[in-house]
Amino acid sequence: MNKLPTTITLLCFSIVSFAETYLCTEMSATSNLDRSLTLKYKNMINLLGSVAIIILSLLVVSKSYSADDSKKLDVSESAFKCLSALAASGRFFVDNILGNLDATLAVASSNSGGSYPPGSLLTLVPGEAMIKHQPGWNPATNDWEFFLLDLSAKGASIAARGGAEVASPSGSCFGCHQLARPEWDLLCGVDHGCAPIAFNLAQIRAAQALDPRCVIEN
Repeated sequence: MNKLPTTITLLCFSIVSFAETYLCTEMSATSNLDRSLTLKYKNMINLLGSVAIIILSLLVVSKSYSADDSKKLDVSESAFKCLSALAASGRFFVDNILGNLDATLAVASSNSGGSYPPGSLLTLVPGEAMIKHQPGWNPATNDWEFFLLDLSAKGASIAARGGAEVASPSGSCFGCHQLARPEWDLLCGVDHGCAPIAFNLAQIRAAQALDPRCVIEN
């Protein structure tokens, strides 16, 4: 199910690409097209593109609001701790807000993937995190909720939270994580199927080290 937005995206824009190619071919094959007809063709292409984007947006929004609040965990801002207070697992830091850290670490350290238990908290960089709710909270996101955080030495405040609608400056959180193969439960580790991120490991570690919540006492 979590591959649906990608499939719809490819289908919509394939239609637009085909239409553009066809119309351009028709235009080049006709020598007497006047200016108004040329503009008509261009407007048709733009309209098709706009329709594709609208359809995709409606699908994504409808999926993101399919959450069942009865399965939602109570997430407070205190759950988002200094990274060094969490358990390290590869490039990530993990926790479990229900106290089941061993089960979360077992999946995070597995070479074959697995389904994270409810309460799992995963974070790669200080200002972003994802938390797993109870089964059935939001099947479209495998019950993961995405968080964008405002950070200071005093702690974290939630700037945005939700499903497919949550986006950082680099794009939709779910849009990236949904590309992970099913066995990885939306975790975008190395070779998990997600698109490569624009930062190498050294840059990720540098960003993690700058977490303002981590106050070093002399």
